[in-house]
Amino acid sequence: MDLEELARELCNFEGVVRKKPISDIARMFEEVQSEYSGTIVDMGDDAAVIDIGGDEVILFAADGIWGRIVDASPWWTGYTSVVVNVNDISAMGGRPIAMVNVMSSSDDEVSKGMLEGIRAGIRKFGVPMVGGHMHPDTPYNSLAVAIIGIARKDSLIRSDTASDGDIVIVAYDLDGKIGVNSPYSWDTTSFKDSDVVKSRFLIMKDIGEARLVTAGKDLSNPGTIGTLGMLCETSGVGARVDIGKIPCPESVPLSQWLKVYPATGYVVTVKADNKIDCLKAFENVGIAAAEVGVITSSRQLEIEYEGQNACVFDFEKDIITGIKPR
Repeated sequence: MDLEELARELCNFEGVVRKKPISDIARMFEEVQSEYSGTIVDMGDDAAVIDIGGDEVILFAADGIWGRIVDASPWWTGYTSVVVNVNDISAMGGRPIAMVNVMSSSDDEVSKGMLEGIRAGIRKFGVPMVGGHMHPDTPYNSLAVAIIGIARKDSLIRSDTASDGDIVIVAYDLDGKIGVNSPYSWDTTSFKDSDVVKSRFLIMKDIGEARLVTAGKDLSNPGTIGTLGMLCETSGVGARVDIGKIPCPESVPLSQWLKVYPATGYVVTVKADNKIDCLKAFENVGIAAAEVGVITSSRQLEIEYEGQNACVFDFEKDIITGIKPR
């Protein structure tokens, strides 16, 4: 394996590069954001965190489905819109409550396919779709979904709270298959019983309430290293990761797996005293987890493999989302 070449591929991977416009959006709203109180976390995390008083907070997130997925499979578009939103709430240690959607299509078959996919997702995850808006006359097909959840204020899992010396753990449901629409998707939910699926996405709530992690994120479109990069960027830290320790399905090459969006996957950081308990918590619900590296103060995300070293992101000059430490 040419590690320098892999590092360049991971840095320039489409799932990473398409996050860069977030930086401009955040700057545009920065001035007016400060005028409002009650927001604990806004841009740059899996979900915004709204303080409503008391011991619990509202988690608020939204996702639009990638256009190429919409074109490839309306059903999968609808189903995925549920998966990705539930994962955003799960990743922050929360419990999803309800969703709304905005659907655009003038094609009755496409609309039906997206709605049937949403319905399948509701049955699988047990999170209702309570409303939304339909554009029946657009020249394009699209779907976006927003979700709310709740979490205990004292057990939130944020992505901007990792610190030097924390251990990096990655966790995946390896019982899956490459998705039909992309070599970088990993389906772990569509063929499983609802109870199994729920136990696996709610494990982050249990981990948060047990105070086992210092930070965490849902592994998403940027892949494993790209998602860890976003966590490092918002925390103002770097990381060193031995990619040879990352759990990987036998059927998928490691270089491909590092770019995959697993339907059930997380990266978390922990203190040494909590490492064993965190690993066991994932394993107890059938999620493979491993210690793969350490958080550093270097502001660089480096990968190692069989004696080789390479830098994927240097946050003194590289941008993923551009969200700075709070």
